[in-house]
Amino acid sequence: MGIHKGTFYNWRKKYSGMDAIQSKRLKELEDENARLKKMYAELSLDNVMLKDVLSKKW
Repeated sequence: MGIHKGTFYNWRKKYSGMDAIQSKRLKELEDENARLKKMYAELSLDNVMLKDVLSKKW
């Protein structure tokens, strides 16, 4: 198939026994998780920046 055996076994472990609907839902949840992590990181940086400005560390 042209893929590494380790990749195949990881995919098999992750997706075995899933039908198409479950696989689609997993992808949606992973996308939402990534979006929320990015949002958290941005808000965390904003928070640090505001604390620095308020404490006049610039």
